[in-house]
Amino acid sequence: MPNVLTLMPQLEGEEAMYVQHLISGMTEEQAQQFAMIYRERRKDPQLILLLSVLGIVPGIAGIQRFVTDSIGLGIVYLLTGGFCFIGTIVDMINYKRIAWDFNRTKAEEIAQIGGIRR
Repeated sequence: MPNVLTLMPQLEGEEAMYVQHLISGMTEEQAQQFAMIYRERRKDPQLILLLSVLGIVPGIAGIQRFVTDSIGLGIVYLLTGGFCFIGTIVDMINYKRIAWDFNRTKAEEIAQIGGIRR
């Protein structure tokens, strides 16, 4: 059984447990393929925090939403200055949840590509 911490030591907490569950039914080769693709597509929570902080600068509010494929919300943030900075501040507080939601979705998509998932 593949171990998530040997394949992706950068994962922590809930994300590591979730990915371990996804790869538990995979062969070692499938798990390595999953890890390679997932590393490329996942977003680091620290990146989301940095982009949220940059959202305070007028004209680039919502960039963290564009990066996490929330295009509609990104456009709204851009046009409203991050809901007058309140949405941007909320994103600074919830940056880990934003990254986790994005990463979970990507992990599920990758696990289903080409029958990688059981």
